[in-house]
Amino acid sequence: MAVEIRFTAASVARVRFAVSPLGETVLALRVLLGTGGHAVHRPWAGKARPLIADERELPLLRALVAGPMPSFLFPVPQERLPSMAMELEVLRATEELFFRREYGAVLGMPEEEVPEPAAVLPRLAQALHRCHELLIAPRWGRTLAVLEADVAKRALTLVDGGVQALFAELHRDIAWDGGQLVVHGRRTPHAVHTVDTGGHGLVLLPSIFNWPDVGVDKSPIAAASIRYPAMGVGLLWEPPPPALAGLAPVLGHTRTALLAALAEPLTTATLAARLAITPSAVSQHLGALRGAGLVSTQRKGRTALHLRTERADHLLGISAP
Repeated sequence: MAVEIRFTAASVARVRFAVSPLGETVLALRVLLGTGGHAVHRPWAGKARPLIADERELPLLRALVAGPMPSFLFPVPQERLPSMAMELEVLRATEELFFRREYGAVLGMPEEEVPEPAAVLPRLAQALHRCHELLIAPRWGRTLAVLEADVAKRALTLVDGGVQALFAELHRDIAWDGGQLVVHGRRTPHAVHTVDTGGHGLVLLPSIFNWPDVGVDKSPIAAASIRYPAMGVGLLWEPPPPALAGLAPVLGHTRTALLAALAEPLTTATLAARLAITPSAVSQHLGALRGAGLVSTQRKGRTALHLRTERADHLLGISAP
């Protein structure tokens, strides 16, 4: 089925990017439960599948991700990088009529037979939180680095070539056609579903676990959204360099991850987001690395930028260019 997303001038001005930890958790579950994914995910899936074997809400999760998925699983982020907790709060607050319509459509039951949201949404949110902690959080630093790198590349395309150039490079199934965005379907190519942005704009979400496909929210409450395959997904599953793997038992996994990330200058807040730890924890680890001469810090006003030193590069076996 093709999806036509209709734009107004106001909608075009509101095209933005965001990253969704909840969306990636749901899509990761779809990969693990055997209803989605690609061979590129196999190295991760083989290790991750046993982690959720004892999840008590697996029947509920499987029912919701086995086929077409309800839109309430994918609330559109209100900011560029929401936390998992923020997105789960939005999920818990799903409006009743919307929940009944989406839940009934996915499970093939009349809306009047759909259970009360209060009987489903709290259980679902707790299960997704547990799955996120097991599946996504341990690798969120590397995952976020891939997603942010993709957004940075797309943002440059938008600056250089405008909206049409941006859409042209997102995916081969996406085309900008005279004021509307067309996402071409493959299973039923002649069917068309129309989404009207209504002036709310469009949110573009790079995705690891939806790769290599495009996902469109066909029932948006406000802003429309498209999940497109992020560039560099294959890099995510590559093993760390031997030097980094050898350092982890000595420095600890967090400090080793900090050194790996600091090939470029980064703020404390950015490091905290990438490694999914608190800013205070980042500051504590950076203090130890700075004391060992492995990290340098420069302050510009209230902002501190951190970068690994030549000593750290030498320790990691990285030669100067």
